[in-house]
Amino acid sequence: MSWQRPDNRQPDQLRPILFEREFTRYAPGSVLAHCGETKVLCTVTVQEEVPRFLKDTGSGWLTAEYRMLPGATPERQRRELLKLSGRTQEIQRLIGRSLRAAVDLKALGERTLTVDADVIQADAGTRTTSITGGYVALVDAVDKLVKTGVLERSPLIHQVAAVSVGLLEGEPFLDLNYIEDVAAEVDFNVVMNDEMGIIEVQGTAESGAYTRHQLNQLIDLAEKGIKELLEAQR
Repeated sequence: MSWQRPDNRQPDQLRPILFEREFTRYAPGSVLAHCGETKVLCTVTVQEEVPRFLKDTGSGWLTAEYRMLPGATPERQRRELLKLSGRTQEIQRLIGRSLRAAVDLKALGERTLTVDADVIQADAGTRTTSITGGYVALVDAVDKLVKTGVLERSPLIHQVAAVSVGLLEGEPFLDLNYIEDVAAEVDFNVVMNDEMGIIEVQGTAESGAYTRHQLNQLIDLAEKGIKELLEAQR
């Protein structure tokens, strides 16, 4: 194998993962998720209302917002205030879709859960860390709703986690850091639930193309990583 990982991990090895729960005081769910050098503050808040298209349906909603804080990268990122970049919109929609797959929205009732993912330090994998950490914050928020009697039972129906995989010099690697993410010929983000059901696969060849065999290798590798992330969440 010719590609040498900058941090000397094995090709199928995750970066160290850590969840600091109850990281802030006021949000019902609040987790600082570490994935190697990537750090994302994931908070979940609750509103006793739903978007107009869900009014009087008895169904709840889950939505997400994602931001990269100005000091998260070596060069300062300009704050996105009124106008969001296409990248930011795409990532927050991915986070929302992924975590909605964890919730029975009818059991949630007519209330909205908002998952905020704020990247305070970026070393690639910010969207996958947002999903994996966001799920832990979601569990804490829902537990509080049940304990305080707002909900009779938990509306959570699946555990959800996400990871990146990629091809470097033709070989598959798990959980890319920034140096690897930039160098990868093929880059995938994979979201799965606790039954190994695929929620989303985002995969692109940065140069050339990839084969069906390589696609299968990447999905197998992602599945291995997600199983370990699900265990870390538990």
